[in-house]
Amino acid sequence: MKILILSRNRNLYSTRRLEEAARESGHDVRVIDYLRCVMDITAHRPKVFYQGEALLDVDAVIPRIGASHTFYGTAVVRQFEMMGTFCLNSSQAIARSRDKLRCLQLLSRRGIGLPVTGFASSTKDVQGVIDLVGGAPLVVKLLEGTQGIGVVLCETSKAAESVIEAFRGLNADILVQEYIKEAGSTDLRCFVVGDRVVAAMKRIGAPGEFRSNLHRGGTAAKTKITPEERTTAVRSAKAMGLRVAGVDLLRSNHGPVVMEVNSSPGLEGIESATESDVAGRIVRFIERHAKPGSNWDRIVG
Repeated sequence: MKILILSRNRNLYSTRRLEEAARESGHDVRVIDYLRCVMDITAHRPKVFYQGEALLDVDAVIPRIGASHTFYGTAVVRQFEMMGTFCLNSSQAIARSRDKLRCLQLLSRRGIGLPVTGFASSTKDVQGVIDLVGGAPLVVKLLEGTQGIGVVLCETSKAAESVIEAFRGLNADILVQEYIKEAGSTDLRCFVVGDRVVAAMKRIGAPGEFRSNLHRGGTAAKTKITPEERTTAVRSAKAMGLRVAGVDLLRSNHGPVVMEVNSSPGLEGIESATESDVAGRIVRFIERHAKPGSNWDRIVG
């Protein structure tokens, strides 16, 4: 098969592992910077060019789209979809997962466990949003934040009011969520491929840090998840229309709750913690499912 990996940096661990796994399986694989792709948007003859070369006869595309380049990256993925190329994650699914509010709304509609979440535009409604999530302590999140950036734990209502008013004063869109105290500084990352969780790890925040992101000094270890957690992760990925996803869960007193669904989950942490060949599982999934005309997205919302 001829496989393209859309990535801005071929030296990133995730990109490198996917390339290695594809080559080990005998595929012709190439890494291209999606920001350097040029799209020819012509009726009945859509094309993608890279450094002057038309990218034709591609069997599968693996999108590794960075959060800061979602608009252009999903446009490139969509162009390949128009050409009938199998894309591991569709442009619509990537866009859904990047919009945190839309993501939570879709999960809510399907009855998937979530932290109580409030969203409001006006600073005049701050106290109402705080009360809605059960008061302090609570968590304030920037809608556009990634890797734990823009996530603030507010211990008191006054602190929450100040943080919310500051963010809204900068015209930043935010979510206000209940703080799952029993989870502490730990969460679960479930790596979903197709309809299965192929690896799972527990992430533990650094001392004094409630965020468990590995980029913020957290540590990770292989963990065993419950059938309910496994089902929740798979349902969450399907709700987004994602074939490959990293689903972040918290263990609450009322069961697993979803914090985020990631359309370009990193491989380094999960492979190191679990000693699993996740990249190989992704390549084998592509081998089984890549075929022309298989990009139809049936998710509504």
